[in-house]
Order: sequence, then C-alpha cells, then structure tokens
Amino acid sequence: MNNYYCYILKLNPSFYRNEDWTEKETELVGVHFNYLKDLTNKGNVFLAGRTVNEPMTDKDLGIVIIEAESEDEARGYMENDPAIIGNLMTAEFFEFSLALLRK
Repeated sequence: MNNYYCYILKLNPSFYRNEDWTEKETELVGVHFNYLKDLTNKGNVFLAGRTVNEPMTDKDLGIVIIEAESEDEARGYMENDPAIIGNLMTAEFFEFSLALLRK
C-alpha cells in the first residue's frame, strides 16, 4: 500500500510581483508545471495546485500531494522539482493523511 506525502511550495519573495519576473522565471515555472504534469500522468502526483492572488504575498502557497511507496521516494520528487532546483520556490515536506475523498 502506498503512502501519501505533500510538499508546500512558497514563491521566492523577490518574485511576488509579476513585473519582477524575467523570461528565465517564466520558462522555469513552465518546466516546473511539466515536471508535475509528467509525475501526475505516471500516477505519482495525486494533486497539485496553488492559491491565486495578485500580487502574491508570503501567505500564498502551492501544494503537491504525492502517492509513493516510501518517504525517500516522495522526497526525491520534491528535491528534483525544477522550481526548487532553480530557487524560484522553496518547499517544506510533510507526511500526509488522506482522510476524505470525493467519489
């Protein structure tokens, strides 16, 4: 039986305002999205999304819920997230208990 884990993403504060983004950050968020999309298609990402505010603040976040056989496997997905590697976002890892799921 697989376990659930999640990581909470926070945007680097220097990118809260859209006008502070360059082509590099825009490209990186696309690579991040495609990374999560690939993991979703493979069945590893259960859910991914973010809060939507403009401009973003320190209260805004993204969340990725992962289904994995082990904590090491799930941490590996987080640590290889291009947004983390590229310092666009930071992440905090948690074990996650899925209590209710809509049918």
